[in-house]
Amino acid sequence: MPLVGFGLWKVPNDTCADVVYNAIKMGYRLFDGACDYGNEKEAGEGVRRAIADGLVKREDLFITSKLWNTFHAHDHVKQLAKKQLQDWGLDYFDLFLVHFPIAIQYVSPDHRYPPTWWDDNGKLLPPVNVPMQETWGAMEELVDEGLVHNIGVSNVCGGLLLDMFRYARIRPQVLQVELHPYNSQEALIRVAQLHGVVVTGYSQFGPMGYVEIGADKNTGLLFDNPVIKGIALAHGKTPAQVLLRWLTQRNITVMPKATRDDLLEENLKSTDFALTVRDFKQIATLNMNRRFNDPADLDQHFSIFA
Repeated sequence: MPLVGFGLWKVPNDTCADVVYNAIKMGYRLFDGACDYGNEKEAGEGVRRAIADGLVKREDLFITSKLWNTFHAHDHVKQLAKKQLQDWGLDYFDLFLVHFPIAIQYVSPDHRYPPTWWDDNGKLLPPVNVPMQETWGAMEELVDEGLVHNIGVSNVCGGLLLDMFRYARIRPQVLQVELHPYNSQEALIRVAQLHGVVVTGYSQFGPMGYVEIGADKNTGLLFDNPVIKGIALAHGKTPAQVLLRWLTQRNITVMPKATRDDLLEENLKSTDFALTVRDFKQIATLNMNRRFNDPADLDQHFSIFA
């Protein structure tokens, strides 16, 4: 699993295939998708084109996708995984994650896809009584059948992760969570890595793109933060590269999104320098436990980080 990958969240459908193809051409090998992103068919088209043109072989790529909240029931897990593989045009996912530890009312793909959080009337879909143990057992069956090679979880706290270890036949191999200097989650990183779980971070650049679900802008952009800008200047790097290196230097995988060639290259070349101990101490002062992707902003019944 490469340290620097490409995140597909909010990549427009009409350009997604070209963006993925171009990213592969530039050297990206890890792509992070999800049912809820709504662009997996287009991403798969870019992958297929790159393979057909001889840029890569399938085994050169590490493709990740996620199980959406409406598909947590045992029989729905495999249903969704097979649909997503069909959309991508793949025989297997390298990694399949439970997107959120939240089970909500099932929505048939024949009715609406992706299903999102809402019903046809714009109301939040209600929670359903599907425990994580049931969902995880179905995830393990995906591995047994060769549909996915690795399984993991996203947006879970340490307590839930430790509880899963008690019943999991196949332990979560990856934990993907929101990580940036405003929400450093140091304790969670320590417990995951202590148990051999690979950590991947999303939203590495902080408050970008989350206003629509209730996040405010009071923190300011990390790109403009004096601490980050000062460290970037000292190393002759960009603020984005500093934010990525803050994670990759601790063996945490990142999946930034970019569509411009210069930014794609900038993100990919963010591992050729080392932050100092002083840099890490300065960045640590920015933590305020501020999440920008919290389902509790949608409804308090979804307070998974409480």
